[in-house]
Amino acid sequence: MTIDSIKNGIVLDHIRAGQSMELYRILGLGDLDCSVAIIKNVQSKKMGRKDIIKIDAQIDLDLDVLGYVDPGITVNLIKNGNRVEKRHVELPKFVRGVIRCKNPRCITSTEQDIEHVFRLTDRNDRIYRCIYCESKAKQQ
Repeated sequence: MTIDSIKNGIVLDHIRAGQSMELYRILGLGDLDCSVAIIKNVQSKKMGRKDIIKIDAQIDLDLDVLGYVDPGITVNLIKNGNRVEKRHVELPKFVRGVIRCKNPRCITSTEQDIEHVFRLTDRNDRIYRCIYCESKAKQQ
């Protein structure tokens, strides 16, 4: 299979196998007016299998969202067909507007205008808790 290289855009690499569609949904890549390639289950020496997303445009990405979904992702910025920058993401301290609190007693369940915000409480086990009610978020 041949996937063309991109001239100007972003390559999300080292995505855990099977997570690319979740990233596609969360980042709203379906709403973009450019080419987006999702390559699933690519062989990797480091990871065994991985996913890759190629976006043929320069867009603003929320690195906190990427870090929440998969802290091992690398973000490669491409200009004129060459990688000009490589960024590594990490677990964010706070995640806003990505996770929804499932606690029916949480204020976010009754007040529609309150943003869902979760705080990282355990880096090793990747546990996030709602800042309002301390409910544990469903793990990615």
